[in-house]
Amino acid sequence: MDWLALADRVLLGEEITNEEAEAILDCPDDELLLLMQGAYRIRKKYYGNKVKLNMIMNAKSGLCPENCGYCSQSAVSSAPVQTYKMVDKETLLRGAERAYQSKIGTYCIVASGRSPSEKEIDTVVSAVKEIKEKYGLKICACLGILKPEQALRLKEAGVDRYNHNINTSKEHHPNITTSHTYDDRVRTVETVKEAGISPCSGVIVGMKETKQDVIAMARSLKALDADSIPVNFLHAIDGTPLAGTNELNPRYCLKVLALFRYINPTKEIRISGGREVNLRSLQPLGLYAANSIFVGDYLTTAGQEKSEDYKMLEDLGFEIDFAPSVYAL
Repeated sequence: MDWLALADRVLLGEEITNEEAEAILDCPDDELLLLMQGAYRIRKKYYGNKVKLNMIMNAKSGLCPENCGYCSQSAVSSAPVQTYKMVDKETLLRGAERAYQSKIGTYCIVASGRSPSEKEIDTVVSAVKEIKEKYGLKICACLGILKPEQALRLKEAGVDRYNHNINTSKEHHPNITTSHTYDDRVRTVETVKEAGISPCSGVIVGMKETKQDVIAMARSLKALDADSIPVNFLHAIDGTPLAGTNELNPRYCLKVLALFRYINPTKEIRISGGREVNLRSLQPLGLYAANSIFVGDYLTTAGQEKSEDYKMLEDLGFEIDFAPSVYAL
């Protein structure tokens, strides 16, 4: 396969075929750098050498009634995780201040559970209004399945983006969770779009899915028109149903990131959970396809030191994309 020619065709507006998508995931390791060069050609067209930084605030931990097989916070997990109800407004504001000081442009307020209560929405709405006034950060909320009226309240408060991952393919979804359907997830993404909020939806790779499932995920997100696509790589946690699963290697993870770039050329692609444990020493190469990363810790697992991420970006010659709408004193 001529990976650079394929990238040029994508830049001309062509969609890659299923055969070409499979070829990306089956790319010989000795052609991997050429594949990544093609992915970078696409990425550079739309994002140059800029990298968006994101930070998670784990606003509510554990206590989730769902049975998602990958999650340490689920009802079927015996993993030892912190459990607490929604944090207060002041805690959310302190997190936003840390994000601003670290030049992190997107502040992600994440809460466990099936769907938010009205009290939880009240807390987020109140905090977001003040965060936008003080720091001008982009705000992404991830609170579970939303009602249309809740989505409208978040939009009015200033929430820019809402995350609700499809996680896997429609076919594989029943193998991962049965407490909600794939269509429940799609409906939430459509609900936030109807409210005028930018949709963020992504995947978790490495959950015993097939390569055809991975291709289906990338195409489904294209059909959903997700503006931001977090690509998580399973970090299997003891005590969860997927404990002990270890199907990934760093080279395959790079091929997955390239696939998502070739299929969703104009979208923000974020290397998310499991970056450190799955890409390992090849983390920098991932940014030749992706243009966004999380900095700091994830929900229940630790990321690498922030200083290492900033060094990685500096070494790559990449620029942090940080442009808040107001400038805090």
